[in-house]
Amino acid sequence: MHRILYLIILAIMVAACSGGDGKTAGKKGNEAGAGDGLNGSIQISGAFALYPVVVRWAEEFQKLHPGVKIDISGGGAGKGITDVLTGMVNIGMSSRDLQPEELRRGAFPLTVLRDAVVMIASAENPQAAALSARGLTRRKAIDLWNDRYTTWGQALGTGGSIPVHVYTRSDACGAAETFAAWIGMKQEDLGGTAVYGDPGIASAIQRDKVGIGYSNLGYVYDISTGRPQPGIMVVPVDLNNNGRIDADERFYSSLQKLSEAIRKGRYPSPPSRDLFLITKGRPRNPIVLAFLRYIYGKGQSLAAGTGYVPLSEEILNREKAKI
Repeated sequence: MHRILYLIILAIMVAACSGGDGKTAGKKGNEAGAGDGLNGSIQISGAFALYPVVVRWAEEFQKLHPGVKIDISGGGAGKGITDVLTGMVNIGMSSRDLQPEELRRGAFPLTVLRDAVVMIASAENPQAAALSARGLTRRKAIDLWNDRYTTWGQALGTGGSIPVHVYTRSDACGAAETFAAWIGMKQEDLGGTAVYGDPGIASAIQRDKVGIGYSNLGYVYDISTGRPQPGIMVVPVDLNNNGRIDADERFYSSLQKLSEAIRKGRYPSPPSRDLFLITKGRPRNPIVLAFLRYIYGKGQSLAAGTGYVPLSEEILNREKAKI
C-alpha cells in the first residue's frame, strides 16, 4: 500500500515538472543553445516571402534541438494570419502590416526581417535592352496594372506592336498588397492574369517572353550566385522620372547591391517592407519563445545568405523586448 501511494505521488511530481503539455524548455533566457532539453513541435504557415528563410531557421534550430519538430507550409500571408488566429498553427508568417481587425482579434506581430517586392520580366523580352535602360516609373506601373497598355511600345515609348502580358497574384498575399500599395491600389483591383504564389509568377515570366509581373526577392534571385534566376530580369524603377536609369538607380544586378539599397532607403518603401511572424497574443509557449530568441540571435546572421535584409540594431532590440 505504501509502495502504491509512493508511485502515485511520484507520478504527480513528474507531471508537474513537465509543465502539463508534454513540452520541456531550457533555462529562462537561454538563446536556444544545444543541450537544454527542448521537446515538442511548432506549426507555422503563411507568406511565401518568409517561407525560404523560416525553413532555413527551422533546419538550424532543429539541429540544436533534435527533440523539436517544426512543420512549415506556405499559402500566403492571409492564410498564415487566419491560421494563427483560429489556433491551427502556433506562428503565422506575414509579409504585410496587420489590419485593425486582426489586431483586435489578438494578432501579435514580431518584425523579423526586411525584404522587397520587385517587378520582373523575361530576360528574353524583345525590348529587354530598352527596359533595362529606361526602366519603368511608378506612373507606368499604375497604367500597366490598370490594363491601360496593350504593347511594350506604349509602356516604354518605343513604338511597335509587341504585346505586353501583365501578371498578378491570385492568392491573398503580402507581395500583392505591398506592390498594390506602392501604386496606390488594393490587391483586388490589380489587373492582369492571376497566378498562384511567387513560384507561379516566376514560372509564368520564364515561359512568357512578353510578360511582366512582381515577386519577392527570394524567388527572383538565385541565393547561391546572388544573380537573378535564369530567364528573369529585374525591371528597374525610374525613381526620378527622367526617362532613364541613372547610375545611382542601378542596383539590381545582384542581391547584395539591391539589399544594400533597401537598407539605405534608396529603394522605395513600399515596395520594400518589413516581414513578420505572428502569434495569437504575446507568445508564452516555451518552444516558440526559444525559436524566436534563436531568430533574433543567430538567425539574423543567416538572413543575408537567404536573400533578406537583417534588422538594424535598434529594431532588433525593440522586437526582442516584446518577448
